[in-house]
Amino acid sequence: MPEDLSILSRKANPPDLSLSYGDQSDQIADIRYGGKGSELPLIVVIHGGFWKPEYDRAHAAAMSYALAEAGWTTLTLEYRRVSGDPDVTLDDIATALKVLPAQVQRHNGRVILIGHSAGGHLALWAAVQCAKLELHSILALAPAADLQMAYALDLGDGAVQRFLGQDPVHRSDINPMVLPAPAIAVTILQGDDDEIVPPAIATSYCAEFPATRLVSLPHCGHFALIDPATEAWNQVLHELRSLI
Repeated sequence: MPEDLSILSRKANPPDLSLSYGDQSDQIADIRYGGKGSELPLIVVIHGGFWKPEYDRAHAAAMSYALAEAGWTTLTLEYRRVSGDPDVTLDDIATALKVLPAQVQRHNGRVILIGHSAGGHLALWAAVQCAKLELHSILALAPAADLQMAYALDLGDGAVQRFLGQDPVHRSDINPMVLPAPAIAVTILQGDDDEIVPPAIATSYCAEFPATRLVSLPHCGHFALIDPATEAWNQVLHELRSLI
């Protein structure tokens, strides 16, 4: 089934506010306030794009707006994406999660991370490497959770090699598969028809960490999970509500 790529260029309402967490142009995040935000956790959205500089948070704007329309206050992160230098990306994610939630109003103090594709990898990494930040839970959407398998499958035409600048065997600190098990609840939502990050990646992660909840969606591709116009979106909202 061909992927519908329209979400990558679809316009969405602008954010209510943007916050900087550093001096670089990509060290910024967008806030959208939800009508029930004060009663619910803050949703931090980490966009995907195989860690490439050309894919930014704009393609997650429709998703973030839809979450706010559903009641949640959302914080959509931008982060530096420098091929061959993954540490700047990881430093940005860690810094943003440390400093930004306290600056956002209208949430109940808890934080749920949603990451899609490469953003799902970053969310699973943060679940372990940023554990002191007391994150509440993770919803990973078709995450690139197993970097060694993604490297072997040549996902994204060598995306893992470009991101790391080397074989992931040399950066075990970045691969969620060889990190300790997350101490918080993790749900993975995976489309059965996803050919960009295939279901085998999620299956591999869940085999290593059986406490992970895996929800497979039939007849669902990669981008449907972040597209509020699809049937899969209802499952995203359902899993979010289940996490709280």
